[in-house]
Amino acid sequence: MPSPLPPAEASPAGRPHPSFAEAFRFWLKLGFISFGGPTGQIAIMHTELVDRKKWIDEDRFLHALNYCMLLPGPEAQQLAIYIGWLLHGTRGGIVAGALFVLPSAFILWALSAVYVTWGQLAWIAAIFAGLKPAVLAIVVAAAIRIGRRALKNEVMWSLAALAFIAIFFFGAPFPAIIVAAGVLGFTGHRLWPQKFSVLKGHGPARADDSVIGRHAAAAAAPTAGRALRVVAACGALWFAPILLAGALLGWKHPLFAQGIFFSKAAMVTFGGAYAVLPYVSQQAVEHYHWLAPGQMLDGLALAETTPGPLIMVLQFVGFVGAWKTPAPFSPLVGATLGAAMTTWATFLPCFMWIFLGAPYLERLRGNARLTAALSAVTAAVVGVVLNLAVWFGLHVLVPAGAPVNWPGIAIAVVAFLGLQRWKWDIIPVVGGAAALGLFRWLLGL
Repeated sequence: MPSPLPPAEASPAGRPHPSFAEAFRFWLKLGFISFGGPTGQIAIMHTELVDRKKWIDEDRFLHALNYCMLLPGPEAQQLAIYIGWLLHGTRGGIVAGALFVLPSAFILWALSAVYVTWGQLAWIAAIFAGLKPAVLAIVVAAAIRIGRRALKNEVMWSLAALAFIAIFFFGAPFPAIIVAAGVLGFTGHRLWPQKFSVLKGHGPARADDSVIGRHAAAAAAPTAGRALRVVAACGALWFAPILLAGALLGWKHPLFAQGIFFSKAAMVTFGGAYAVLPYVSQQAVEHYHWLAPGQMLDGLALAETTPGPLIMVLQFVGFVGAWKTPAPFSPLVGATLGAAMTTWATFLPCFMWIFLGAPYLERLRGNARLTAALSAVTAAVVGVVLNLAVWFGLHVLVPAGAPVNWPGIAIAVVAFLGLQRWKWDIIPVVGGAAALGLFRWLLGL
């Protein structure tokens, strides 16, 4: 792994290279202000690192972002790891990635504890009754946002439709859909390249005169030995707590099951949190019975109100699931261990993907077949996210055995129009919906 860039060297535009302490302060700040989902988080990093601090130039930033979009997991966190690696080597990547997640992990843990302890109170239930339709609007807006980028022709539209049909009507597993789409895009490029390579920004790498660019090029010398060391170190860290839980508590204990399940989820989270949620919901709700469908929506609403990656909602799943079956621990201790196990299994692989793959970044850029595969996967993700929206809508707006939720429909429509037409931020949408739910309860409606 590369050594950090000497502090005396200069970043783009002649700015001094940031010290490790200076970078640490920035990554800590980012962990507390990274609201708005991946789009907002990437925009914050671009504004701060490229425009204001000028620690990295535009080309290198986009170069890193395009690579992170190829990986499973939250691309915003992986982008932070990558830039931290460029600035200060391995320790820089670890600090950037860890601080991106830790603030939201502690905040969501506290919110989850409040939820399982007092979530049945009438006023808290009213808040969530307002939140759920807003979350539905956010998911629909996400499907549209991804679709605008990916569905450029009839082939991509067909892939999205097939993905929706496969998961909604036939219950096809999410990983199978992603793998099938990737293989189809990879092979389809040979037969119909103009229809499969629709994503932009993956052209041939261009020389970069900045100090960071030169440092990255010099450090990116991939070797088999280095790759084996990265896989061995990260793999040992990844599975050590999972195997320890199995050895001490039993191989059928929920804590071990959560470690294994969320490790699998970490391998297939292409397209971000919205894409993997149908897979997690299907397994956590219907197979493991860790939580109810309504609780999945509650968790997503809580995750929307915290900084950090939205996929942090998986920590809520682990917390609630372990709260239900905590033995031999108390409910709070068991739930805390479940949350920690879930977060560990979800986010530690991100470090391995970056430390292992970053040296190959220059080789990946310009690979037309890889771009076609990513295009097909992104199109399939649109169909998967649409399935998530329909699934949420059925549970929130037309629940089985209950009348149509007309107030919820009104909140969802207003939230959607605000997000799409008036470009409202997510935090005001979520906060306003929660306030409306509470207001309706106070009025006895």
